[in-house]
Amino acid sequence: MTLASTSSVTRKRGSTARKDFAWFVRRGLLLSVALIVCAGVIGTVRADRYSPEQWFDLVAFGLTLGGVYALIALGYSMVYGVLRLINFAHGDTMTVGVFIAYFVARGLEHTELFETSPVVAVAIVVIVGAVVSALIALLVERFAYRPVRANGGFAPLITSIGMSFLLQQTCRGMFGSGVKAYPDPAWLQGSMALGTFSIPYVEVMVLCAAALVMVALYLVVHGTRMGTAMRATAEDPRAAVLMGIDINKVIVFTFLLGGLTAGAGGVLYALIYKQVYFMMGFLPGIKAFGAAVLGGIGSIPGAMAGGIILGLAEGVGPTLILDGLGIPAPYQLRDLFAFALLITVLICRPQGLFGEAPARRA
Repeated sequence: MTLASTSSVTRKRGSTARKDFAWFVRRGLLLSVALIVCAGVIGTVRADRYSPEQWFDLVAFGLTLGGVYALIALGYSMVYGVLRLINFAHGDTMTVGVFIAYFVARGLEHTELFETSPVVAVAIVVIVGAVVSALIALLVERFAYRPVRANGGFAPLITSIGMSFLLQQTCRGMFGSGVKAYPDPAWLQGSMALGTFSIPYVEVMVLCAAALVMVALYLVVHGTRMGTAMRATAEDPRAAVLMGIDINKVIVFTFLLGGLTAGAGGVLYALIYKQVYFMMGFLPGIKAFGAAVLGGIGSIPGAMAGGIILGLAEGVGPTLILDGLGIPAPYQLRDLFAFALLITVLICRPQGLFGEAPARRA
């Protein structure tokens, strides 16, 4: 046996040993998490502290949050699918739209439109937020991303981080660092009865709006020529160019859709928590990015599913698991719980829950 062949065999054995070690670490982590989850669930069930109505409330709130995360996550996933770029400014483009929508909402409040025609008023506010976010997203793409797109390397990534801080601090300078309260009309404070259960009107409204936007987006992506061009570009950009697809138009269309969904999601998020401030895009943006990764970044159905799963985990998980482990005030740890879930899933399945081969993505 020659020296070269001996070295090759040694490298293969080393690689196999590393893979085996990683496999055992992942399985060990998965087993540990499963045991903790089982212990927490059993402890909570045995304690029986919560009524069915309370569990229903937690599930409804989790679904509501999940719908918002899914809307924001769609922008991350579409841009990554077409450009292979993680757009860290996505959450901040949403913030600009939410701020402008806030001023429109305050103006409508003085006209009493919120009380006389609540559906029309909310639709106007959501549309304003979506359109402004889409315009900001288009400006960011044209003047920040397009000039560095061909450079490759870390330039687009650093640019996206820079744009995130730029938009954030611009909002701070223009609108102040304080928290502004979104309008909270009386009709939005009520609840809809479902037998012995009830669900707040604001959650019903957010769920319905999020579902409508996601269905509309799915139909656009899968039922229009531009949507087909988007999917073709995501599959193979070079082949798409050879087929006569204008890549620049596709990218602009992608940022437009991402901005629209992010703006709509941001306004719905603000209606849930009744507030807006210059850094409000950071936490939901990071969680939505996590939802996109959780579902399999680059996949539109994956982003939707990832958002719903993350929202449900955040809404129900802390009470269902941490309460049974004796951790006080578990609901205050829902952010920690959401990110712990995300990290665990990615360690065990790096491509995400619904990650697929590139040829089948979107």
